[in-house]
Amino acid sequence: MTQIPFSRDIKIAPSILAADFANFGAECAAAEAQGADWIHVDVMDGHFVPNITFGPATCAAIRPHIKGIMDVHLMIAPVDPYIDAFVSAGADIVTAHIEAGPHIHRTLQAIRGAGAKAGLALNPGTGVGDVEHLLDMVDLICVMTVNPGFGGQKFIHSQVQKVRDLRAMIGDRPIHIEIDGGVDPTTAPLVAAAGADVLVAGSAVFKGGSVSNPEPYGSNIAKIRQAAEMANGHAA
Repeated sequence: MTQIPFSRDIKIAPSILAADFANFGAECAAAEAQGADWIHVDVMDGHFVPNITFGPATCAAIRPHIKGIMDVHLMIAPVDPYIDAFVSAGADIVTAHIEAGPHIHRTLQAIRGAGAKAGLALNPGTGVGDVEHLLDMVDLICVMTVNPGFGGQKFIHSQVQKVRDLRAMIGDRPIHIEIDGGVDPTTAPLVAAAGADVLVAGSAVFKGGSVSNPEPYGSNIAKIRQAAEMANGHAA
């Protein structure tokens, strides 16, 4: 496992859902080389969400190409039978949806018990009330700012208030707030100002570039980071 020192500094986590599926290893390495803080892996099962992406074997294949954090977001149900496989494949963080099963507390225990950081994801229609009694079980809360299942969707602005509410609820606990969906230089400042510190971006990072021309990745990451940091008052 990669050590993850806690910080509320802005972190950009490119989603490989928007990368070249035929070249994942090189895409992960290129994104990191261009300034990505984490690599975000969206796992979808065609059941919990209406799309199918990849599983533990793909995570294991790309892990040697990732120097930093592999952030695995499980949009699957059931979750529990697959936790060990994804942790064994090298996931540093495993995030499960509160809506994916009846016993999310047990799921979070299992993730930590397997040796990974435990993430909890909330769909746009899910409120923050159910999170309150789970705060001591989580290392990350992922607020979905689109409906899960596909990349490239439009940002749902009602979720910004949810981020504010979560940030107030978290207080000084070392819990990351991650945003997944529709993040770009326009929306990043909204969620950063509300208290988010991990920004997942797919098409907004990978557009215009490629493994053979990775500089646009760096430019895209820098624009998102700068917009978010300016909203936080941390920009130079």
